[in-house]
Amino acid sequence: MSNDYSKEAETTDFLTRMIKEDVENNVYHRPVATRFPPEPNGYLHIGSAYAIHINHAIASRFNGTFNLRFDDTNPLKEDMKYVDAIREDIEWLGLKPGVYFGSDYAHQIAEAARKLIIKGKAYVCDLTPEQMTEYRGTLTEAGMNSPFRERSIEENVSLFEQMLAGVFRASAKVLRAKIDMSSPNMNLRDPVLYRIIHAEHYRTGTTWCVYPMYDLAHPIQDWIEGITHSLCSAEFKEHRPLYEWVLAELEVTEPPKQREFGRLNISGYVTSKRYLRELVEGGFVDGWDDPRLPTLKGLRRRGVTPEGIRHFLDELGVIRGNSMVDSAMLDHFIRQDLKDRCRNAMAVMNPLKVIITNVPEDCTEMLSIPNHEHDEALGMREVPFSRELYIEREDFMEEPDPGFHRLSPGKEVRLKGAYFIKCEHVVKDPATGDITEIHCTYDPLTKSFSGFKGRKVKSTLHWVSAKHGIPAELHLYDTLLKESAELLESDNNWGDLLNPDSLIRIKDAILEPSMKEPAMNQTYQFIRHGYFCLDSKHATEHRPVFNRIVSLKDSWKKTGKN
Repeated sequence: MSNDYSKEAETTDFLTRMIKEDVENNVYHRPVATRFPPEPNGYLHIGSAYAIHINHAIASRFNGTFNLRFDDTNPLKEDMKYVDAIREDIEWLGLKPGVYFGSDYAHQIAEAARKLIIKGKAYVCDLTPEQMTEYRGTLTEAGMNSPFRERSIEENVSLFEQMLAGVFRASAKVLRAKIDMSSPNMNLRDPVLYRIIHAEHYRTGTTWCVYPMYDLAHPIQDWIEGITHSLCSAEFKEHRPLYEWVLAELEVTEPPKQREFGRLNISGYVTSKRYLRELVEGGFVDGWDDPRLPTLKGLRRRGVTPEGIRHFLDELGVIRGNSMVDSAMLDHFIRQDLKDRCRNAMAVMNPLKVIITNVPEDCTEMLSIPNHEHDEALGMREVPFSRELYIEREDFMEEPDPGFHRLSPGKEVRLKGAYFIKCEHVVKDPATGDITEIHCTYDPLTKSFSGFKGRKVKSTLHWVSAKHGIPAELHLYDTLLKESAELLESDNNWGDLLNPDSLIRIKDAILEPSMKEPAMNQTYQFIRHGYFCLDSKHATEHRPVFNRIVSLKDSWKKTGKN
């Protein structure tokens, strides 16, 4: 990558401009370095991808480094399965960062805590969690000093060593920073730095029984790794003074800087880890990889490509404040990525039988049809044309409305890649009056790609040979939340908030026979219906199940970057 970033940085986002200024002023005598620090207690989602993208893109812009560091300092929630899943997701995004674990720095963090105690900047407190809340005060009232705040340095050192040795039960004592109980920033009212947890850690076992809080571990881990710019979402802005306090009191050289960007929210999607957990554990969705969820596992199972996600994130740029992005924008970039890479196929969702009466019953003609409308490199496929076909039920109307140009009695249409057909007769169920068959004739002179120009029709229909078609199930997805459910509360009634049409199962679809052995990672455009891929969870050898990645209709209009 070129080192000439100056011109780009002058006109780009506020974070890049800030870092450019630091580089030019030699604030750091080390390369630009950023990090993404997930806690391994859940799965990554599109908001995580946004944070990853910002940190990685900015580091790359300055020829720097980007780390993946697991914030694994709470043994009660964390698990190796999440570590593996996060690493898999980041690799799927196309990134290969350096991988680090916060738990590897346990000794350095404990030493840093001792230094704070010896400086008189931290103390061991015996208040219960309830008492600590009471002493903390409110947004309009100052807090009260803990009765244990003035313990001597010697006593605090001794008590902290006993905490490390496992002498005390869980929650009996904590180590707190000594800052200011009257600070208007609640995070500076003597925050907890260390707590006692008697539980086995997924990596360190029972070596430790005290664990640092994120606000202590985060700045120390950043400094150990040589991070220059700790870029995180806006909810950490109120924690920045504590981040800076820790590094200042530890007297580190060239301390990293924490800076914040806006949190990404997408209309119709749940992007809170807590709420995603409620949906999964409550059985409202089909696991963490449900295609309606914005988890990277869900997007991958739906058939979204990492390229589509990256193009979407590139267009977003760096958002300053929290914002709501229209889900149509995400769909647009998914669609743009897929339109030139997918081979075409025909699928009938709601079949209506068509009998071509002037085709012999035992006759099958193989027609060569392009796999893509505009890309000859994708080649041709052979599609059987026979006496009995299926078309979409919505493509026929016995008494057509004005403007209806598809098939109706006496009207002629083209079958995609095949011939003109004309409706001659309609067969109905005598009991219900429902149409069961349409009898048509075809004109053999009108074969597609034959150069026929004798007459024109106003509509082309997709179709599938009844004798050769492949039964399949199609899953059509919409946003998980209703339009009225954008602002979620602490206590959500998910039954009222979820869109009942977020998943529609089409169980009796018929696919053209070229789809008999579809590839698991291949995406397809089913003509007129959208882009589809095999469902990696529910498709079987004998029963293909396809997820619609996105429809063909694009409702997003570019209005400029945020």
